[in-house]
Amino acid sequence: MTQPTAPFRADHVGSLLRPAELRAARELAILGQRSYESLRALEDTSIRAAVKLQEDAGLSSITDGEFRRTSFHFDFLGKLAGVEAKLADRAQGADSPKVFRPPQLAITGKVAHVKPIELDGFNFLKSVTKRTPKITMPSPTMCLRGGRAAISQEAYPDLEVYYEDVAKAYGAEIRALAEAGCTYIQFDDTNFAYLCDESMRADMKARGDEPADVLARYIKLFNMVLAQKPKGMTFCTHICRGNFQSAWAAQGGYEPIAEKLFGELNVDGYFLEYDSERAGGFEPLRFVPKNSGKNGSKRVVLGLISSKVPEMEDADVIRRRIDEAAKFVPMDQLCLSPQCGFASSFRGNQLGEDVERRKLEQVVAIATKAWGSAA
Repeated sequence: MTQPTAPFRADHVGSLLRPAELRAARELAILGQRSYESLRALEDTSIRAAVKLQEDAGLSSITDGEFRRTSFHFDFLGKLAGVEAKLADRAQGADSPKVFRPPQLAITGKVAHVKPIELDGFNFLKSVTKRTPKITMPSPTMCLRGGRAAISQEAYPDLEVYYEDVAKAYGAEIRALAEAGCTYIQFDDTNFAYLCDESMRADMKARGDEPADVLARYIKLFNMVLAQKPKGMTFCTHICRGNFQSAWAAQGGYEPIAEKLFGELNVDGYFLEYDSERAGGFEPLRFVPKNSGKNGSKRVVLGLISSKVPEMEDADVIRRRIDEAAKFVPMDQLCLSPQCGFASSFRGNQLGEDVERRKLEQVVAIATKAWGSAA
């Protein structure tokens, strides 16, 4: 009997709601009232509880909930040499509290991998679960998010050299994780989703960028990283439309990018948001290669359960939607998950931990009925 491989029939994007105590402690660290290093013991305790939550729900892939991060991308990218990551946390007035806003990134020098970023976190996670530890990190395209204007002309007069340096930095991180036993990595990406949004595509054109060229650059950089994939490691990407405290940023179906995204991006699986009408229909899934991929068929993880709202989905409706998707992709290549993480920033989405638990359990229950197994 063959062992189940990631992505699993019941999977999840990764981030989880922080316990109130951990959330408050990080607020103090942001304000400079305690050190980030002092959060370690509390993070460890909270991660142990998060692992139990996932295991009790029946999930095969286990993350640390991103409990050691302020946001899904800031903490990782800010540890690369040459990347300046600033928290956009600033007072609105002399007597006003600081307001947390999504971090801003700029490339100010040569990009390099100075030391492992997720290795310690992975080793701790591996030590507290017997299931598959999954590491999430921002996709390499997040280093292109600000366009040419966010990349130092002095450091990189030639963007091809920049791509090479970013790819080398990611490759070094991946190798460190592989040597420690990591077999499952997910790149979280917002840029592909922005290319689905007509208003954002119009903005790109107004700046002189052709969306088709931008898409090609994203896929090129992604694949430069994936070319360094160690044997036995599964890579997925999550296409995110924005998930800041239950808010969203992009809308539009996958049709504008589907053929190249599914045909040319060398990942093993795609976590796709399908929790609302903003994502369009399943028709673009016709471009997913059938029964191909280096580790077997590429899998599509349908994000049909919302991590943004407290209302529980109707299981029968979700099952019917899986059947609808199966008209375009073989059922054997489909999986189920929440549409995104529950906390892309440390403050989390606008729902409670009990709802989070019930939604994860629901993913497992529906997947078990649909495929006969959640693994």
